Amino acid sequence: MKVLAAMSGGVDSAVAAARAVDAGHEVVGVHLALSRMPGTLRTGSRGCCTIEDSMDAQRAANLIGIPYYVWDFSERFKLDVVDDFIAEYRAGRTPNPCMRCNEKIKFAALLEKALDLGFDAVVTGHYATIVTSPEGDRELHRASAWAKDQSYVLGVLTAEQLAHSMFPLGATPSKAEVRAEAGERGFTVANKPDSHDICFIPDGDTKGWLGERVGTETGQVLDRDGAVVGSHEGAHAFTVGQRKGLHLGVPAPDGRPRFVLEVRPKDNTVVVGPKEALAIGEIAGSRFTWAGRAPEVGVAPIPCDVQIRAHADPVPAALTLVDGELVVHPETPLDGVAPGQTAVLYSGTRVLGQFTIDRTVSAVPVGAAASA
Repeated sequence: MKVLAAMSGGVDSAVAAARAVDAGHEVVGVHLALSRMPGTLRTGSRGCCTIEDSMDAQRAANLIGIPYYVWDFSERFKLDVVDDFIAEYRAGRTPNPCMRCNEKIKFAALLEKALDLGFDAVVTGHYATIVTSPEGDRELHRASAWAKDQSYVLGVLTAEQLAHSMFPLGATPSKAEVRAEAGERGFTVANKPDSHDICFIPDGDTKGWLGERVGTETGQVLDRDGAVVGSHEGAHAFTVGQRKGLHLGVPAPDGRPRFVLEVRPKDNTVVVGPKEALAIGEIAGSRFTWAGRAPEVGVAPIPCDVQIRAHADPVPAALTLVDGELVVHPETPLDGVAPGQTAVLYSGTRVLGQFTIDRTVSAVPVGAAASA
């Protein structure tokens, strides 16, 4: 096939592109320029899609012997990822920009352009597997190495996108094997650190970055009964589950620490309470997609596993669809879930689909905890 290899400048995408060539495909490498800041540089393992990353990707493409291009997706990235990130925080939600980038950039804008140019598929270095079912449907499954599995961040892919996606690293037993292969191929990125944190906030100061763009506004901190226990300078600076930095003026009756339970942007308030109140017994959302053939979901519950973070363990749950809203009841409460997060649904190793969490229900009613 004629395939476009998305080359981030890291070891995984370089090896994935090389394996696609080994498999006999006609491969073209492309690096996505996602920032218009010409001075953007990488700091250790912080940041990605930088000047250094572009040069690393080109060196790898030269060694592989494939054509290489840089495509400017910076405006699309700003609109669909960065601006969305700011808007979600303004709305009191906790977004996942990596999910949005996969959904809107790598497997929407990039794939769309690739198909328009006559490519058959896009190749990436994600650790996930695509399986064809006996019925001929393409299914997204976990990678063989669960410790490195990235199927969660790919849960946004639709059946049409899966039909034009390739993940050559999905069956690789470990990241160490990928690095060893990169070294054997002579790639300078063989020992390059993995990127982490939010790529467009390379210094890791999310609170400061948001403060410059959202601004500050004094508001109240309430307990679960509605009593004022403190103040703050902007609800956007708080996330569900946060303990540090609350600066509460009124201690809890039992003296125990309190945690952020809810962020209410409409009235700029933050609700705090005991740690046990972070246990969530129900999550729901109306913005959902299916990764392949949609399951037959209705008001009768069907079993599934739900995962709410990229590195969280899946939790057995029951899934229903009520009035256009997916509702999930985990068998054991989830810890510290916030609206805006993505819940990815599994059946065994297969990704069923995903939804953005719009609301949560605590497993601990108000008044049931000593310090509420």
